[in-house]
Amino acid sequence: MKVRDIIEKACHENILTKDEIKLLLMAEGEDKNLLFKTADMVRKEHVGDEVFLRGLIEFSSYCKNDCFYCGLRKSNSQAQRYRMQEDEIVEVVKSAYQMGYRTVVLQSGEDMFYTKDRMCSIIKKIKQNVDVAITLSIGERSYDEYKAFKDAGADRFLMRFETSNEKLYRQYHPGMSFEKRIECLKWIKSLGYELGTGFLIGLPGQTIDDLAQDILLVKELDADMIGIGPFIPHPQTPLKDAKEGSVDLTLKSIAILRLLIPDANIPATTALGTLDPLGRQKGLMCGANIVMPNVNDLKYKLKYELYPGKICINEDATKCRGCIESIIVSLGRKVGQGKGQSRHYKRAAAS
Repeated sequence: MKVRDIIEKACHENILTKDEIKLLLMAEGEDKNLLFKTADMVRKEHVGDEVFLRGLIEFSSYCKNDCFYCGLRKSNSQAQRYRMQEDEIVEVVKSAYQMGYRTVVLQSGEDMFYTKDRMCSIIKKIKQNVDVAITLSIGERSYDEYKAFKDAGADRFLMRFETSNEKLYRQYHPGMSFEKRIECLKWIKSLGYELGTGFLIGLPGQTIDDLAQDILLVKELDADMIGIGPFIPHPQTPLKDAKEGSVDLTLKSIAILRLLIPDANIPATTALGTLDPLGRQKGLMCGANIVMPNVNDLKYKLKYELYPGKICINEDATKCRGCIESIIVSLGRKVGQGKGQSRHYKRAAAS
């Protein structure tokens, strides 16, 4: 089967086999250009030219997990740990709102200091003070906790499964379970959150077959938002000497997922921009429609190190906001107004 035929099938049916996805992941030259161009057209048709901004607030760098690729892993004694106070978080949200953000992402390591009651209190305080959509990215919790956060006012939840290869998952997530991660994602979806999930590209041992399976799993989970980023080795982790993930495969994965879930929200990630100075622009040109600038104080930005060399780490939030808008405008796009609810979520809710 020709790549052109596979792309046409994806556009019409929004479904592909694993082998068809693998052929797209391996596409080069004109075939690759056609994939990117088609994904960009599908993006324009289904979600328009707006690029929605999400204000990222990394509120705790503590984590109980020991994932092999992450700088926040509990075994990293050199990691700089901090926890933000409730009122401090609310103040950053207010500041983000003043800069034009209408969605904030509250992200942390899996830090159980933030109990169900503490998280609910933070969510309620934000909602009482600022009219923003709240995305949580705080990892695995119980069904009751997810429900409580939703009842308190949380709108969206972002949790990547990182890899669908269960052997690799076990290898790089000691003490964790792939089944549990998927169960949590299904709970989140069932509770009415906008579900964000995705995977890492370039974990050592990952194959093209694995990546195709990752894409199929995102489709199966019916994600409303899809976050894909290249693996970047951190010097204080067991994978410090591993090769970084491929920007090219990341862009192809974004494009394929735009064809398979045409109305989902898909970010051009900071990790893409870290490995390639034009990474975010390239992501936006092959299907992405979201950017997530960090709106935190510099003192915290520098301490939340999932991976080294992160772009914009020394820029204050206001400068970052202006910079990202100029990137979006330079591509002939515009900054989205409003909260940018996933059209995929909206359509499912209406049906």
